[in-house]
Amino acid sequence: MSGPAIRWWPVVGLSAVFLLGLVVGKRSTPLDDWFSTTGELHPDLGYLLFFTDPPVIAALLAVALLTALWRRRWRLAVAVVATPAVALVLMRVLKRVFGRTKGDDPETLAYPSGHVTVTVAVLGMVVIVVGARLWAVVAASVAAVLAAAGQSFTYHYFTDTIGALLLATSVVCVAAMAVGLDRCQPGCDVRHSTG
Repeated sequence: MSGPAIRWWPVVGLSAVFLLGLVVGKRSTPLDDWFSTTGELHPDLGYLLFFTDPPVIAALLAVALLTALWRRRWRLAVAVVATPAVALVLMRVLKRVFGRTKGDDPETLAYPSGHVTVTVAVLGMVVIVVGARLWAVVAASVAAVLAAAGQSFTYHYFTDTIGALLLATSVVCVAAMAVGLDRCQPGCDVRHSTG
């Protein structure tokens, strides 16, 4: 995303989270049903859950944090830890607001997906830590799509994962604005104010 897109995406993304939540309500859509049925017919698709596996995501978060600390980017290090936490809190609030469940357990709230929210928030912070390089954006995007697919084929409705993608990318854009997305070398003048 470019600078202007990073500024307007949080408003668009969060609005879309609410709109999607209102549109799907507490029921599944035909697309949700297709993902669920396909997941039942092809259980090997469950291997895609690797992309939302908590130890994998925790390891990515640790690498991003250690990299930010090594580069002495203190605000970025705080953002690396805070962004997934903020996304997690917002996700929990939204789950209560929409009250959508999947399965027989009425206590298991589904919209938006927590696993995908945290995964995408961490992937987004990894992208920011490495300076939003094209390879990192592509790799994180592919991992995010596979993470969403894994949850869609198993535990969540597809629309739960879309809501999570919208939520997490919105929070990551706010974090990028807060720390100043740095595409230059560590320690340089991010705002290029010294010439």
